[in-house]
Amino acid sequence: MKKNSLFEQVGGLATLEKVHKEFYDKIYAHPWLGLFFEGHDQTAIEGRQTSFMAEKFGGPKTYMGKPPKSSHRALYITDELFDLRQAILDETLAEVGLNKELRAKWLRIDEAFRSHIVKKSIADFYHTTWHYEQRVIHPKPSE
Repeated sequence: MKKNSLFEQVGGLATLEKVHKEFYDKIYAHPWLGLFFEGHDQTAIEGRQTSFMAEKFGGPKTYMGKPPKSSHRALYITDELFDLRQAILDETLAEVGLNKELRAKWLRIDEAFRSHIVKKSIADFYHTTWHYEQRVIHPKPSE
């Protein structure tokens, strides 16, 4: 673990676990984002996200999951969805008590994965997924 790492600055594993619990409570309840998580165990998702981000923040290297590009491969995630997710994450970070500087650092690292997750277009999405994969596409619900 790196001394004075972002992992230490935010409060270590306890803070990451708290953030991800509260964040995914909101995500699973969200009328659009929640659709992408139907049938997926929330506790498992929280744990994977916590260990993934802990590594990226300079903490312990315990993440055993897939890289973001392959784990989100069959999900049609747009910039709009990613921006919505980022707003909910920032809101959660503020509620947990992280100051503006730490929130900005966290969000900058999170943002680095946008290009691994967001699909440029539906045509690009179909071009980069296999025909036998179950593609997950959820249009924005009517408000």
